[in-house]
Amino acid sequence: MKSILAAAVALAALSPLAAQAQFAKPEDAIKYRQSAFTVMGSHFGRLGAMANGRVPFDAKVATDNANLVATLARLPGAGFGAGTETGLNTRAKPEIWKDTAKFQAAYEKMLDATSKLPAAANDPATLKTAFGAAAATCKGCHDDFRRE
Repeated sequence: MKSILAAAVALAALSPLAAQAQFAKPEDAIKYRQSAFTVMGSHFGRLGAMANGRVPFDAKVATDNANLVATLARLPGAGFGAGTETGLNTRAKPEIWKDTAKFQAAYEKMLDATSKLPAAANDPATLKTAFGAAAATCKGCHDDFRRE
């Protein structure tokens, strides 16, 4: 029963309607999603440096960062509610709100790929493959839904 409740709460937190309920102002939601992406990107970058051989591989550091990325990836979704299309120099494209099904599918794909990083973090070759797959989901979303 507890696991069903936890899953329902997690799914609700990712929905745009939940974003409206948890942020007092749209600007708060934008700051939240931008901050979550910044922190996630920092840890993802650390994984990428190891996966691509720019820094020596360290299984513990890779695992720690992979676990953080998998957790942090769940956060930004709540910050894309109605009314957060503009403001605070957001780079979010209007397509997020025009085609929410496509955006949600891309977000779910990213969640799936980042959830595989912790299991891959103990081996450099496996990490490189999992990192590449996760990075591809990030790029796909950036290409379709983020202004540069």
